[in-house]
Amino acid sequence: MVQGKAAGRKALKRFLPLALFAALAVLLYAGFSLRDPHLLPSALVGKPFPPFDLPVLGGGNATREALLGEPRLVNVWATWCPTCLSEHGQLLRIRAETGLSVLGVNYKDDPAQAKRWLADHGDPYDFNIIDAEGDLGVNLGVYGAPETFLLDASGVVRYKHVGAIDAAVWRDKLEPAWQALAAPR
Repeated sequence: MVQGKAAGRKALKRFLPLALFAALAVLLYAGFSLRDPHLLPSALVGKPFPPFDLPVLGGGNATREALLGEPRLVNVWATWCPTCLSEHGQLLRIRAETGLSVLGVNYKDDPAQAKRWLADHGDPYDFNIIDAEGDLGVNLGVYGAPETFLLDASGVVRYKHVGAIDAAVWRDKLEPAWQALAAPR
């Protein structure tokens, strides 16, 4: 009987690493698989945009109070981000066609490069907050650029989009949410 227990333990020791690997693989698959990678959860939806006091591209400083008064988009972008360039034309169209206020958060970027980039590609933003160190991005839960937040007139985050805003994202998600916020009550 003692010999049977020893053989059982020996077999268990052989298969334990395989069982642990399989369990870890299942856990990682479940944790990292998202049906839509643009639906990363945001703890900020339904909460006020975080407070900040940061420089503005072009001079001066801005605080959270600059975001109040009307619904608006806050777009996190950078010159080093190729996806930001691909969405830039859509932001210009949104601004031109709707008049929706769009504020930029220039994320972990060089301000001189950002100014040149906007001069070369057009500027859809009311102004750009310089988040050179990424502290505001951390408070926003930013995974990377681009990310866009829809705020209501009180500065509460009502929607977050991760990735580029294209015509379909605007038409199907952001525009209806914005119109609901802008509608008279």
